[in-house]
Parts: sequence; structure tokens; C-alpha cells
Amino acid sequence: MFRGFYTAASGMLTQQRRTEILTNNLANVNTPGYKSDNASIRAFPEMLLQRLDSHRIPGSPISIRTSSEVGSVNTGVYVHETIPQFQQGDLYETNLPLDFALRELAMPETENGIPASIFFAVENPEGGELYTRNGNFTLDAEGYLTTANGFYVLDAEGNRIHLENGEFTTSPEGYIEQNGEIVARIGVAFAENANVLRKNPQGLFELEDGGALPSAYGIDGATFTVNQGYIERSNVDATKTMTELLSAYRTFEANQKVLQAYDQSMGKAVNEIGKL
Repeated sequence: MFRGFYTAASGMLTQQRRTEILTNNLANVNTPGYKSDNASIRAFPEMLLQRLDSHRIPGSPISIRTSSEVGSVNTGVYVHETIPQFQQGDLYETNLPLDFALRELAMPETENGIPASIFFAVENPEGGELYTRNGNFTLDAEGYLTTANGFYVLDAEGNRIHLENGEFTTSPEGYIEQNGEIVARIGVAFAENANVLRKNPQGLFELEDGGALPSAYGIDGATFTVNQGYIERSNVDATKTMTELLSAYRTFEANQKVLQAYDQSMGKAVNEIGKL
């Protein structure tokens, strides 16, 4: 009986966490470069139940213990991890010189068939690099190219990009030209398996060990362009996400009703059967 309480409660907690993830995806449906999160749900290990019996041998004081298999019982589910989905989002033309978007033309795949990904490289204030697909950049008061939340955008050499003003052009190969001279090449990092990245509270990606990804320029099989005057839309499918959100809510309600049924059964056991 108590095991049923824990199983239903774990289902409710799991669906609540899933609802939070899906709600966050919907809230960022218009955030440039946002990569939707997917909840990986797993079951706790199952337990094998056995019944122990004791049989007395006729005409003898000796008894024999036997066991018979009852079956397996599930002990609930949990959200194992949150996995970002790195599929390319649609490109939207803004005609603003400080907007950038990466367009993946061809990416090599891992042995498991997972395609590689590329990211803009930005400076981590705590050391190392952070990565983003949100190319909605701006210039700070000192003329450095930064993300919308103030992180310095890095060039292909890992240095900050300084510009005199917002009048410049960027080639599809990532070269930034101002006043007839190439001043920098925007940094693009290559992740052979993007699943090794984790998302931090600012919505940027980083390696768990704090290291840095290699440059995407010159990687065999990696073909892409840097598009100035465009931003990459979020890859959230609003219709699909809303459907999954309703499904999570209904599943939460189903577990809630199971929990209420267990509670009523326990109430009868204590208040009625317990009086006999």
C-alpha cells in the first residue's frame, strides 16, 4: 500500500518537472537561437517479489521452506536529465548589421548518427569560453562586440572583437571588414557531439570541465556560413510543445487520482477495519 503512494507521488513529481521544462520552452519560443530542452524520463529499478512458504512433511516434525515467484513491481519514475535539442532553427532577416546567424550546410556525424553543431564563442568571465546560437549582438560603450546579456564575443583567435562603430560588413566566411580592412574573424566553435555541453542559467552552453571547443574553421566535413543581418529563430515547435504540455498535465492528474484512491483506502483501513 505504501509502495503505491511512493510510485504515484514519483509520477506526479516527474510530470511537474516535465511541465516546467515544456513551459520554459514555450516562454522562449521567440528567443533568438534558443534550443529547446527535452526531459529524459526513466524508471527506478524494478523489484522481484517472491512468496516464502513452509510445508511440513506428513508424519515428520521437519518442515521445508519453499519460495515462489510473484512477479516484478515498478518503484516509480524520475527525470534523469534535461537534454537540449540542437536542430537548426529558421533564419529570420532583420537587416541589422549587429545581428548574426550561423547556417549549417553540412555537418559530420558521430558513430551514433548524431550530427555535430557549431556555436558563436563568447568569453566566460570566470575563465574559458561559453557558447551560444543567439547572434543578437550589440556594441558596448567601449566598442566591443557583446551578446545581449553583456558577454564579449570572441574572434577566431580567442580575443575580444573591437569595432569603431556599427558600420561594417561580414563575409559568409566570418571575416569582419571595416574601413576597407579586415579587423577580425568571428569565432565559431565546433562541437563534435553537442550533448557534452550543458546549459547554464544565462542560457549559454559550456563544457562540464570548463574547457574550450576547437574552432569550426577548417574542420573536415563542416560546411557553414555566417549570415549578417539575420538571426536564428528558436527551434521550439509551439504546437508540439503545447500538445506535450497537455499530455503531461493529464498524466499528472491521473497520478493524482491514484494517490487519492490510495489515501481513501488507507482511511478505511484505519477508521473502519481498525475498529474490528
